[in-house]
Amino acid sequence: MTTAVFFISGHGFGHASREVEVINALGRLAGPELRVIIRSAVSATLLDRTLRVPYELRPGICDTGIVQHNSVTHDDAATLAAAREFYGAFDDRVRAEAAALAADRPSVIVCDISPLGLAVAARLGVPSILIANFTWDWIYEAHAAFREQAPEVLATIRHAQASATLALKLPLSPSFEGTGLRHIEALPLIARRPSRSRSETRALLGLPAERRLALLSFGGYGLSELNLAGVDCAPEWDLVVTDRSVADSAVARLPYVHSLSEADLAGSAARYEDLIAAADAVITKPGFGILGECIAARMPMLYTSRGNFREYDVLVAEMPRFMRSQFISQDDLFAGRWKRSLDQLLAQPEPPEALPPTGAEAAAGIIFARSGRRPAGNS
Repeated sequence: MTTAVFFISGHGFGHASREVEVINALGRLAGPELRVIIRSAVSATLLDRTLRVPYELRPGICDTGIVQHNSVTHDDAATLAAAREFYGAFDDRVRAEAAALAADRPSVIVCDISPLGLAVAARLGVPSILIANFTWDWIYEAHAAFREQAPEVLATIRHAQASATLALKLPLSPSFEGTGLRHIEALPLIARRPSRSRSETRALLGLPAERRLALLSFGGYGLSELNLAGVDCAPEWDLVVTDRSVADSAVARLPYVHSLSEADLAGSAARYEDLIAAADAVITKPGFGILGECIAARMPMLYTSRGNFREYDVLVAEMPRFMRSQFISQDDLFAGRWKRSLDQLLAQPEPPEALPPTGAEAAAGIIFARSGRRPAGNS
């Protein structure tokens, strides 16, 4: 029996979405002898809808990430306070987590991107693997308040990361120099891939077959302040929103807006990555998860800024290599001045490079090898 424990950041949906792909790939490799334990504050609904292997969720916070008001606005003071509280009691947290897991006899602990799981693995003496496109110390050190008021937070994270058996570095990542990580290997892109055609997905979800569709995708935090009444692209575009994208009042009685709830998606045979591939453009803020899924679906992205988040500049610099992308200011986004930017986006040529989304299978193979097991079907 292989017992794989996953410590997954609850910050947004991206960390959980890519680990779902890894866990599903690990399930195909390990077969019925795989036991999966997930320690995370992520939504149980997301896991239930997307995981294809049995698992046990042990709800709880395993890092603090960034405190956000919505998908494009951060609360720096609250972020600092939350991190100081969490990492100020880090040693106690490690002891408690290790004690809770000891009887499960983990074969391997995988972290995305929780330093807590790495420290727990070191205490239990089991292999640990970090899967990351950035680390929290790298994010936090860009904030003067962390450098000046909480350098111990950065030191605690880096000390935990130094204990990692292996770090798997995703594409579209900054350097990991200075993070404490010692053993680093490159990993291909991890992204959810569509399994249905554009026409099939539109039919399943009741979306118009021939209209241009722009999907608003603002992750787990949404953008409730966005008012879709009077957007200037409406004569030529229909808009697709989920119940996390905008406030209900923003879509009431607007004929060009198609609102899909989580229940709509869960009740259909389509998944969110199929919805992405069924659109003509995605309107979002840059994050690794949505970026990877747009790359996998060859979907153009109209993106806005997202506050003081260090990852943003790295992603924006890399995007033109792998996808059609166009910036829209927050002023224009909230004012509904979208048409010009959408026209510029679709006028762009195809990107010069490809980025195959094969990282989940590669990560699963590495995790399984580190667990000391053989693939299912091998003697």
